[in-house]
Amino acid sequence: MKKILSLLFVLAFSLIVFAQKTVTGIITDADGKALASASVTIEEPGKNAILAYGISNAKGEYKVTFTSAESNLDLKIKAFNQKPITQSIKNDDQKLNFSLDSQATEIQEVRLKTKLITKKGDTISYDLKSFENKNDRTLADVLKKIPGIEVNKDGTVLYQGEAINKFYVNGKDLMEGGYGTINNSLPKDAVSKVEVLENHQPVSILRDKVPSEQAALNIKLKKSVTMTGRGEVGAGFSPLLWNVKLTPMFFGQKNQWVINYKANNNGESVEKEGNLLSFGSRWEGRRSQTTQKSWLNVESADTPNLPEKRYLLNNVHFVSANLLTSPFKNKEWELKANASYTNNAVERVSSSINVYEVGSPSFTPGGTITSSASNNFYTNAAKGELIFTKNAKKGFFKNTTTWNGYWNDSRADVIQNTPNSVTNLIDNRASGQSLESPTGSFQNSLSTIIPWKDKLFNVMSYFKYQKDRQTLEVNPASYTNFQNINPEFNGYDKLKQYTNSNTLEANHSLSVGFNFKKWTLIPEVGINMNFNRLNSALYGGKNDSFTAINNSYINDVDWNEIQSYTQISVNYKSDRLNLNVTLPYNFYGIAYKDHLNNKNSDLNKSVFEPTFFASYDFASFFKYWVFASQNYNFGSFGYLYGGKMLTNPLSISLRSPESDIMPQFRSRNIGTRLEYRNPLNNLFFNVRYNYGTNRKNILESFTRSGLSSNLALIDETTNTKSQTEGAEIGKYFPKFKSNLSLSFTNTDANNFFKNIPVGVTDPKLVPLTETTNNIQTLTAKFNNAYFSWFSIDYNISMNWNQNYNKTEDFRQKSSGWNHNLAAYIYPSDNHTFGFNWDDISSSTTGLSFRNSFYDLSYQYTWVKRKIDFEFKWLNIANRKLYETVNVDTANKLVMSNQIYIRPSQFMFTVKFNFK
Repeated sequence: MKKILSLLFVLAFSLIVFAQKTVTGIITDADGKALASASVTIEEPGKNAILAYGISNAKGEYKVTFTSAESNLDLKIKAFNQKPITQSIKNDDQKLNFSLDSQATEIQEVRLKTKLITKKGDTISYDLKSFENKNDRTLADVLKKIPGIEVNKDGTVLYQGEAINKFYVNGKDLMEGGYGTINNSLPKDAVSKVEVLENHQPVSILRDKVPSEQAALNIKLKKSVTMTGRGEVGAGFSPLLWNVKLTPMFFGQKNQWVINYKANNNGESVEKEGNLLSFGSRWEGRRSQTTQKSWLNVESADTPNLPEKRYLLNNVHFVSANLLTSPFKNKEWELKANASYTNNAVERVSSSINVYEVGSPSFTPGGTITSSASNNFYTNAAKGELIFTKNAKKGFFKNTTTWNGYWNDSRADVIQNTPNSVTNLIDNRASGQSLESPTGSFQNSLSTIIPWKDKLFNVMSYFKYQKDRQTLEVNPASYTNFQNINPEFNGYDKLKQYTNSNTLEANHSLSVGFNFKKWTLIPEVGINMNFNRLNSALYGGKNDSFTAINNSYINDVDWNEIQSYTQISVNYKSDRLNLNVTLPYNFYGIAYKDHLNNKNSDLNKSVFEPTFFASYDFASFFKYWVFASQNYNFGSFGYLYGGKMLTNPLSISLRSPESDIMPQFRSRNIGTRLEYRNPLNNLFFNVRYNYGTNRKNILESFTRSGLSSNLALIDETTNTKSQTEGAEIGKYFPKFKSNLSLSFTNTDANNFFKNIPVGVTDPKLVPLTETTNNIQTLTAKFNNAYFSWFSIDYNISMNWNQNYNKTEDFRQKSSGWNHNLAAYIYPSDNHTFGFNWDDISSSTTGLSFRNSFYDLSYQYTWVKRKIDFEFKWLNIANRKLYETVNVDTANKLVMSNQIYIRPSQFMFTVKFNFK
């Protein structure tokens, strides 16, 4: 691995140092006046390909950096109303001044043609109209077709494979990371262009001082004051279906707001639009997606690798409101208020066939086990947020107050058929399961940056309190199958597990920034405090009367952390080089207290956790990245507890190590990436490599009893590693209105675990099991809108997996592919016929499943009013099951699943813009 990295660095820096040349100079007209906006390009003789380009500034100055093996090159200069110049130059650093002669051009016909992609500094602009087709209606529809940009299934926007850090509309960040609503509901006709802000630092006072490796998106609207939005109302059958989407929007110079109500039962999880998809800069304070503490779970039916509209049996109502306003005359101050509420009910049903080889750690006799599960998940969630911000060149202030509430309820009915190795008969087990899980959370984040002379003072403070309560009930108690190794379960009709946890977190820091030319030094001190309490108990029920089983199933645990740290960040930013080195020295003080078992464990550790990244622009279109980090993890709340807990109906957890040892994990990561972005010929590509290691001193071990398991922790050190190589290339062909992209990823990783047979008292006697995994993924995307009457979008993803259990010498290969074809015919401006085809395949030795789905649609457009009337027939083959196969080499298991999906259905929908 070291040789590979060394070779990558040598090649990259050899390219940068030895091959890069720069031409500078001044361009004037015949009268000696500076010419601005003159284009300067470098080309190899006899080739119609631009190596590099530059634009002269207001003083007529230009600078072009290029890389070529040719000894002579052609330099070309063009400017409006000036005679073009072509001159042969040496492949060397030089300064050349030019004077252009005027050349008036008689224009007989004027055609205004917008460039597809333009680049100015760190901003790349895409003309949205150049990438759309007639069937596109929203920003998200078109965004997926822009080269270099991807949109994940969850709505996250990626640029060059990395998530963006901000999503602006007319330069304002209304949604604060939850941009899915605007992306899915902003009409494309309201947008003039999409800007990618590369290396974007969201905090204005830190620009040109603290570099950023992430990009942002800015949506430029056609009007500075825009009232717009999108709406849909639909109904259908098989069963009775309905769909409502109403999202009016207003974008002004002082105020912006979005109101969103979406509800349906046709398989679209609109509530995900409230998720945070980007988190801005660390200097803005701390902000994250609040999640419930998941202590307990019911058994769940599987979900397929399909678009949600194929399988999600839901009934959802989601309402949200977002407001941005400038409350003072000083427009640098902004107030943002966000609120949302979700009410959702989801059904799931699946069945599985698990084939175990003889000697499997989970089911030693081997054989086939069948099971089925049906679920009902009920979600009620509310969120409110107030954000007060000043983001100016002379100061920064941001305070974010957030409240979250969850009132969730889960239900499960499960049946399992297991062969009995003694009687050769089938043992049938069935249970009803329920889980209630309310959660409340409050958090406040404050960050301010105050300039004083040539220094920048940053104060950050964060506070959070969260309370989780969960109750899991299993009926009958015998379903758990723990009676053989846990006789205390005998005699009970049902089991009920209670948990209650409280978390109080407070983080405070102070830093000072010193500027010296292109360097910024930021020393920082801080303290992070985290106080947690867990209480749990398991009760057995008989005749609706519950009693505690015994003290070994009770927890009363504290986990408290105090982390003080000091660090220094070194930042360098020039026109081409961005550099950041963070050197923190952290002290961790962790106290674990088990009040019932009188067990106290403390850990006091000082560690060095540096991070580093650098990027270098060269030859106009290339960028080279290097990044590395080292991190320590000493466990977190919930990693240890000394009483047993029924975490799900088939697993009892006891997270107490053999001795007083505390978790100590160390991870190291290093990576590099080479990017090429050329807006002149619409070509983008990147090549990347990542390598990581992880050392753990505690290993999770399982004691199997049939299909049930006990989880415990043992004192044993393991070292795992992972390695990923990837490449991506995208090209837009404007002459054919086609976009093509290809990407490939290869990942190798290993893992360690232990399965402890029943009756073994010393886990050290059981050998360590190591598994290795190789995953290869190839993805291709293509869209074309060359013909006025036809457009096509095609996506395909193929994967190959090789899993190997080195200890058991058990190897299994699996593969699969997933493709989607969407084709549309436009016989006229009013009529659109659509065909959609999803095809998903999975296979392993001896088993193969293929799932095909077809949709037809017809859309009539009232062009004058911009209203669409859509008829859609989904799953016209009326396929009701999704079938797939997976491999678990660790347990010598092949799993085939059947998941119930939505049947054939018909929808009629009216779609419209608000303006």
